[in-house]
Amino acid sequence: MSKAVFTIFGASGDLAKRKLYPSLFRLYKSGVLTENFAVIGTARRPWTKDFFEGVVLDAIADLTTSKTEAQQFASHFYYQSHDVEDAAHYHTLKVLQEDLCKRYETDHNKVFFLAMAPQFFGTIASHLKSEAIVDGQGFERLIIEKPFGTDLTSAKALNQALSETFNEDQIFRIDHYLGKEMIQNIFAVRFANILFEHVWNRDFIDNIQITFAESIGVEDRGGYYDQSGALKDMVQNHILQVLSILAMDKPASFSSADVLPEKIKVLENLRMPDDKLIVENFVRGQYQAGHINENDYPAYIDEASVAPDSKTETFASGVFFVDTERFQDVPFFFRTGKRLTEKGTRINIVFKNDANIFSQEVAQNILTIYIQPTEGFSLQVNGKEVGKNFAIEPVKLDFRHDADALGNSPEAYEKLMYDVLNGDSTNFSHWHEVKASWTLIDEVVKAWQADKTPLSYYKAGSMGPRESFDLLEKYGTSWIWQPDVWYRDRDLLQ
Repeated sequence: MSKAVFTIFGASGDLAKRKLYPSLFRLYKSGVLTENFAVIGTARRPWTKDFFEGVVLDAIADLTTSKTEAQQFASHFYYQSHDVEDAAHYHTLKVLQEDLCKRYETDHNKVFFLAMAPQFFGTIASHLKSEAIVDGQGFERLIIEKPFGTDLTSAKALNQALSETFNEDQIFRIDHYLGKEMIQNIFAVRFANILFEHVWNRDFIDNIQITFAESIGVEDRGGYYDQSGALKDMVQNHILQVLSILAMDKPASFSSADVLPEKIKVLENLRMPDDKLIVENFVRGQYQAGHINENDYPAYIDEASVAPDSKTETFASGVFFVDTERFQDVPFFFRTGKRLTEKGTRINIVFKNDANIFSQEVAQNILTIYIQPTEGFSLQVNGKEVGKNFAIEPVKLDFRHDADALGNSPEAYEKLMYDVLNGDSTNFSHWHEVKASWTLIDEVVKAWQADKTPLSYYKAGSMGPRESFDLLEKYGTSWIWQPDVWYRDRDLLQ
């Protein structure tokens, strides 16, 4: 049972309604939160407590099985209209917080969630200190959403602003992908199976492929996305975080104290590319109009709020190298993009082929980790084809979570909120990870902004530009997952 007062800055926003309130309700239903908690919602809108409770009830409607239970949960929510730049409002907030700490007997434990634009993070943290809302009583933890800066310089400035109020072990930088069941399952696959643990290195692995594919376009995020692009939106955080888990050495224990240093070591040992290597090893693309499965889609530059001459990449692909003893010279290929053939996040670990005694080619062993929309993993091995002739064929050992298991598994934000309450930062980004990832990504961004790498184009519905496939061919391999082939074979992709 956890005790805390949660203060959510940006309580009227979409993130709070879609993710935070349902996640807190799941924690309430599971008994992690009982009576000793309260939630303060703050935003500019002049809501009342009753209206706020109604917003919360609407947000958890799909999870509710008991009206009484839902109302009891919502009764723990309080609202304050708040201007984050007005010191007087923080005084009012402090009075409310102290009252709730006493009323709900929370031992002065406090969790602050900044569900707002990052430009307000430093201002809020400063006022929390100056108005003595952060007072050293109980645990005090700050949760912030990405993006953590837009480059290394802004990330450093933001981190400095936060660190004047909070210590590093009090700051929880959310990457919701790290809360997903199968991302966390990578630890289990790697370190709970001797079958993989001893071959998880450069001697046995040929390459690793990471795909974060989205079938949707930019939708109503055109204005934001046109200032960001795929590299900053997905690679700097999600993909590099996943890479760090895949490439890390075995930690002494499964605790944040031991896991984080190993992840940081990976990111700090990423091979830094010069302009020549960026041109050779990184691909930027933008989707054009396309037709798939009887649907027509516009080009990126024709989307709402996108500049008609925009060179923002909606697709990014490339290869990273981790200069550690475990993975020296093993290519980590990645690709991510909008308007690709299918939505899917998956990892392919492609093993080397050893000496072959058979008079036929033998397929490589491939371990695939499915993260979304389905969750599970498969292992491609080789066996004898049924029949009188001795013919080798690949066989897939496949495991996927069933619908019941998926329905009962913790949603990513629920798991991350639970970790915050327990002070477990294993599944959050540490400052040194953020710093290392921006250091590399900044170099690629500079080269792309200077047009040192040409902008490639791909049709909506495909799996990205030809150059992404050519990149892997240069390394003697190819993308394992090619869902576009099925559509092309049936003339559904044009």
